[in-house]
This record gives sequence, C-alpha cells and structure tokens, in this order.
Amino acid sequence: MNSRAIIERERDGTTEIIIQTRNKPNQPKQLELPGGGVEQFESLTSALRREVKEETGLDVVWIEGEDTRIDTVGINPNVVVECIRPFTAYQTIKGGIDSVGYYFLCRAEGELLPEGDCAQNPRWVTVDELAELIRSDPLQFINIDCAAITFYLKHRIQLPGF
Repeated sequence: MNSRAIIERERDGTTEIIIQTRNKPNQPKQLELPGGGVEQFESLTSALRREVKEETGLDVVWIEGEDTRIDTVGINPNVVVECIRPFTAYQTIKGGIDSVGYYFLCRAEGELLPEGDCAQNPRWVTVDELAELIRSDPLQFINIDCAAITFYLKHRIQLPGF
C-alpha cells in the first residue's frame, strides 16, 4: 500500500506542485509525485510525512482531510483501526504489479534536496506546466501518478480537457 503526496503552494497567484524523477535501480527514470510504501502498522499520514521528508527534504505541515481522522484507540486493546478522508485513491486494475494507495493534498516547508531516497531533482511546476507534461507524453510519469495527476487536474484545478 502507498501513501502519496500532491504538495501544493501558491506563488504569484499560480498553483504549483512538486514533481520529481524516480531513481530506483533497474527501473526507468520517470516523473513522479513524492510518496511511497506504508510500513506495517504505520498510519497513512505518518508514512506520507516520512516519505516526503526522505525524498524531498521537506516537512509536511498540513494535510487536507487530516482533521477527519478517527481511530479506535480504547475500544479494543488488541486492534486499532484508523479512518481518514484522502484526496483520492487508486488501484491498478491491469498490469504487472497489483497496487493500492491514497493521495493526499498537502503543504510542506523547507528546502528541496537535489536528491533524496530513490528520487532526484524534486521541483515546483505550475499546474499549466503539469498539464502540458501529461498531455504531451503521459508515459513520462509512473502509471499511478499519471492517473492521479489527471484526476487532480480535472477535479481540483478543473482545467478544460481533463
């Protein structure tokens, strides 16, 4: 399972998000959003903060939907369950790897690293630049992020043509 970040900021009246280049052994270098695997019994938001820090150097300071989080602490001493509202969820429905994950809109602070854990060149792009990257060559993005970015541009930014 994955917890992935759509890190937004407003600059000069324009929305920007962070993309980076995936740098994993024996995998093609493609563009991606920050995020990654959730460790056993790690919460989705803890995994998100950890992955963003490892890959970009940034500290997540706000996650949309985090205020919706509830858990079952105190109900059953042997099991704790967390529920939270993400921005969107994904599941691969065809292909070589079966994967499920959640995307969260967030804000972060700090200085971007030139290279992080299995990622390099994290950078801010405008939503118009992002839309052009997806339109011109969607395969330059990892599959799950291609779908999530399209969802983001259609439902959050409401760009025509998505």
